[in-house]
Amino acid sequence: MRRIYIVLVALTAGAACGSSPSSPGDVEGTITIGATGIAPKEVRINAWGTVRFVNADTRPHTIVSDPVDLHTQCPPLNRVGLLQPGESRETGTLNLPGACGFHDHEDQVDAFRGRIVVR
Repeated sequence: MRRIYIVLVALTAGAACGSSPSSPGDVEGTITIGATGIAPKEVRINAWGTVRFVNADTRPHTIVSDPVDLHTQCPPLNRVGLLQPGESRETGTLNLPGACGFHDHEDQVDAFRGRIVVR
C-alpha cells in the first residue's frame, strides 16, 4: 500500500509541475484579438495542445499560419480562419515541437502577428 501511495504522489507532483504531455486537443493558451492587435504575442504550450483565439474586436479577423500567402508553416493554425466579432475558435492539435508563426491575413501588420511555441 505504501508503494502505491508514493507512486501516486510522484505522478501527481509531475503533472502539477507541467511536465506531463497534453492530452490531444487540450486548450493550453488563449490569444485575444483586439482593435490594436493581439495579446499575448507569444504563447508556449505542450505538444498535442491547442490554442484558443478570441476576437474581442468589432471587426472580423482571419488568423492563418505563416508565411504570408502560403500558410504552410503550421497547418493546424489555419483551422482558426475567419473570426467574426465575439467568436472564438481553437487551432488544430499542435503536435510537433517548434515555433509556429501566425498573422491576421486581413491586417498584415506587426500588431496582428504572433507565434506559438510548442515544446
